[in-house]
Amino acid sequence: MKHIAILGSTGSIGTQALNVIRRHRDLFAVEVLCAGSNADLLVKQAKEFEPNAVVIADENKYSQVRDALTDSNIKVFAGESSMVDLMEMESVDMVLAAIVGFAGLRPTLRALECGKAVALANKETMVVAGAIVTATAARHHAPIFPVDSEHSAIFQSLIGEVSPIDKILLTASGGPFRGMKREQLESVTLEQALKHPNWSMGRKVTIDSASLMNKGLEVIEAKWLFGVDAKDIEVLVHPQSVVHSMVQFQDGSIKAQLGVPTMETPIQFAFSFPERIESHVPRLNFADYPSLTFEKPDRQTFRCLELAYRAIDKGGNLPCVMNAANEVAVQRFIEGKISFLGIADYVEHAMQTAQFISNPTLYDLFESDKITRSK
Repeated sequence: MKHIAILGSTGSIGTQALNVIRRHRDLFAVEVLCAGSNADLLVKQAKEFEPNAVVIADENKYSQVRDALTDSNIKVFAGESSMVDLMEMESVDMVLAAIVGFAGLRPTLRALECGKAVALANKETMVVAGAIVTATAARHHAPIFPVDSEHSAIFQSLIGEVSPIDKILLTASGGPFRGMKREQLESVTLEQALKHPNWSMGRKVTIDSASLMNKGLEVIEAKWLFGVDAKDIEVLVHPQSVVHSMVQFQDGSIKAQLGVPTMETPIQFAFSFPERIESHVPRLNFADYPSLTFEKPDRQTFRCLELAYRAIDKGGNLPCVMNAANEVAVQRFIEGKISFLGIADYVEHAMQTAQFISNPTLYDLFESDKITRSK
């Protein structure tokens, strides 16, 4: 039995992870549930899965959660510091890091420092502090299992391989605005940006997918997870979202992982590795996909991808600055304060005006994030 702590249990990845656990209660148990502010859903999840402890990050919701669970043996905590502290629980075997954004960095690092296996769905952790995170994992012999469908596909393609990677082919759906030009994007709405053609995700990730920033974040994450240079990571737009990513080796051979577009498959594989266990997800029927197409992304129109390559090329604290600016810009787009194209403008301005630190410490990264948001 593997006991799992879920950071971000009420979000898209967290709820799908609970779907996996629900069908495999003989293999997995929920030890800790952590949520941001969705107290109602957290309480519902706690009553069903009966974890050892729950955390609501929004301290104003503490009494609501505590009172709802008063007749249970579940320990209730509040605040981000409690979330970090609970990563030290000896009864936790694996941590699913599914908190969106910079907020996931601190608890993920603590889990690795405690030698916990981490199923990583929070790409921003690697974007902001990839060097520190990978070094921490290596120092404490804590494995990281990628949960993003693309990185899981790369991970699966590398199993059993000893040859060097020649190139990573990172696939992207292209989002709801694939093929549009800049003038067409000037007036797109939030509702349009949230209509992803293939995937069901949270708001922030869906908008990042529409701007291709999500793919830029994934390029940076892949660099750190698999030890390759960004120049050896090629993004390919693949509208069908069937080929989740590919790896090319030095003899020219390419391995790919394919499947229907669902996050439950990579979540389950991270939980069960190295075994593959039964899954209820629909099987891929190639007859339903008579054509699998690939094209180069338009990095001039979708400038966020270009900015991500620029950030990782320069390195230092620049990816951290880029990520912080993007999180603020996406929120302002959601609030109707800036246009869709304004997201890239915000990010570029932040990158151009930030104080560059070539070899940042963890403290430097937290300060860079704070300063960028305050600007």
